[in-house]
Amino acid sequence: MDFKEQLKKYQEIVNIELDKYLTKQECPEKVLNQAIEYSLISTAKRLRPILILQSYKIFREDYEECLPFAVAMEMVHTFSLIHDDLPGIDNDDYRRGRLTNHKKYNEATAILAGDSLLNHAYMIIANEVAQANNCEEAKRKMQVLNEFADAINKMIIGEYLDTECQGTQISKDELDNIHNNKTGAFFIYCVRAGAILAGASEEEINKLTIYGEKIGLAFQVKDDILSATGDAKIMGKPVGRDEEMNKATYVTKFGVDKSRELLENITNEAVEALNDYKEKAEFLRELAIYIKERNK
Repeated sequence: MDFKEQLKKYQEIVNIELDKYLTKQECPEKVLNQAIEYSLISTAKRLRPILILQSYKIFREDYEECLPFAVAMEMVHTFSLIHDDLPGIDNDDYRRGRLTNHKKYNEATAILAGDSLLNHAYMIIANEVAQANNCEEAKRKMQVLNEFADAINKMIIGEYLDTECQGTQISKDELDNIHNNKTGAFFIYCVRAGAILAGASEEEINKLTIYGEKIGLAFQVKDDILSATGDAKIMGKPVGRDEEMNKATYVTKFGVDKSRELLENITNEAVEALNDYKEKAEFLRELAIYIKERNK
């Protein structure tokens, strides 16, 4: 099975699992549930939950054990996007070719839809910890829960710094710090979570952490490039918003050509970080290249 087929298979697996957690029956909060489904069940690439599944599979084949953690990750990622689009942050009208949640419903509903997804994610992981079969499994799952909370905290810090730095000149270190938190923390968490759940050694987990750091940064650099040069019809949202909002990005800092060079170098470093895993990490190598070459 080639990379694109495998990617599609993983996306289908994640989508099926996500659908199991939706509330669809008649109830007073029906519109809230519809708003949650609107953003959660979409044309998303599902890269973060897929990273959990594939990192787990490097060490163990029965990845079903980590599916709830993959679902929780996608819920939190969706929560972050709903809130990122709000008028008080990026004030975006479109995401993935559709109205953003607060435009489809209203601002209050969008805020609460995001809050609900965040809470459900914690509930799912807490339930997994409670159902652990032995002390060792419970310890691994508790570590993942702690790192999950830490990653969310870093994402929020990165989001705050991103908004505070609009219209200001910042150093590369400050720019890296923003995006290592805002974007990178989730990528790092995902590869670590998969490895931890599979019982990988600390050394193995640390090697994958380097990969997670690199692809997280690569994803952000590519996002900045696409925001400046992408096709609005393909991306499903307007191009040039970063410049319009005076956001601190790799393109505004270094220009498009230098950012592309930076992206190439980071991607190569991500691929090199997987050398010890040989063919077991082939999908992750292809994923790094996919992130570099994507058009949306």
